[in-house]
Amino acid sequence: MSLPPVIPLALATVLSTAGTRLSAIAIPWLVLTTTGSPVLTGLVGFAELLPYVLAKALGGPLIDRIGARRIAIWSDSLSTLAILLVPLLFWAGLLSIWVLLPVVALIGVLRAPSDAAKQAMVPLVATMGRLPLERVTGIMGASDRLAGTIGAAAAGGLIALLGPAPALLINALAFVLSALVVGLGIRPPASAAPPRDRTTSYRAEFGAGWLVLRHDPVLRGLVIMIAMTNLFDQAYGIVLLPVWVRTAGLDVTWVGIFLAAFSGASILGAAIAAMIGHRLPRLLIYTIGFLFAGPLPMAIFALEAPLPAIVGVLLVSGFAAGFLNPIIGAILFERIPAAMVGRVIALFGALAWALMPFGGLYGGLLADHFGIAIALGTTASLYLLTTMAPLAVPSFRQMDRRAAPAA
Repeated sequence: MSLPPVIPLALATVLSTAGTRLSAIAIPWLVLTTTGSPVLTGLVGFAELLPYVLAKALGGPLIDRIGARRIAIWSDSLSTLAILLVPLLFWAGLLSIWVLLPVVALIGVLRAPSDAAKQAMVPLVATMGRLPLERVTGIMGASDRLAGTIGAAAAGGLIALLGPAPALLINALAFVLSALVVGLGIRPPASAAPPRDRTTSYRAEFGAGWLVLRHDPVLRGLVIMIAMTNLFDQAYGIVLLPVWVRTAGLDVTWVGIFLAAFSGASILGAAIAAMIGHRLPRLLIYTIGFLFAGPLPMAIFALEAPLPAIVGVLLVSGFAAGFLNPIIGAILFERIPAAMVGRVIALFGALAWALMPFGGLYGGLLADHFGIAIALGTTASLYLLTTMAPLAVPSFRQMDRRAAPAA
């Protein structure tokens, strides 16, 4: 008896996202420990994420044309080779910051279509497995959070044990396994593919995806808000948290402990959302989830609370944040036409990540000029203002209205 297709997709997501989380800690830590510069650490994040955003936006029509499954397999396979360049160049003594920048740019270009393709397969596996959409988005949300926990915990231990460059070998292995799981575990019938007009041009398909996003007030409001919160999350994850850990005299394992505490608790939140998400008031849960996801964790670090208090806040915050991705995913797939899922999901993801390349630079400059406590406090305050948008902007209220499945 074959497994429901959502299981291989969830497993592939865990593997690739956990590997990505590992590299998101290992590469900035490598730069921070070798250069001592928060600004250069942020620059590496910029060099990876800007190509990521562009590749994700432009790759959407290709996902609809070629197929999400094929794109995921090829992107994960090529990402393996790109990741391997970092330890190989390090061992060869050639890994200066100026060599690392184009390598991480290549990693970003290859990661983007893989992430978008896996997300685009959600409606397909829901249909194949005859599962409610919110059940599948909840499972995928829990998988994403589980991946974050595994990746963060593994990163701290592996970096401390092996060093940041050798630890990336595990990242490469994760991408190989992800490609194999998608290739062997998800085999949709030919009839599962939505009909597509093959006479249209790439430009026309890209423009059609843009129009869907532009004309839907809920999707438009979501993408603007998430872009802002992602800017602050990126600053926190790749610069502010590592700098705080180093300033406090702690070793790199604490970066993994803090991130794993948050992600681990979020698994429970996402699992509950998968079971009862369809009965929850979306707007209320969405607003509370973002309040706990960003402002509260950053504020507790800015206040320099004792370590047990910090871990406790991260556990509570992670649980609340776990409800976010299942809600957002269900809204997206309800509102996007089935034949355009690839391009609209990719474009939505790219726009939601559009400010992330600047997050590391923002965090590095703020920490460099004003100190880590002020940088964290300022970012927490700006994040808090952003989380108030759903209460002030009328279009957000429409997210509680379940749209009919898109044709």
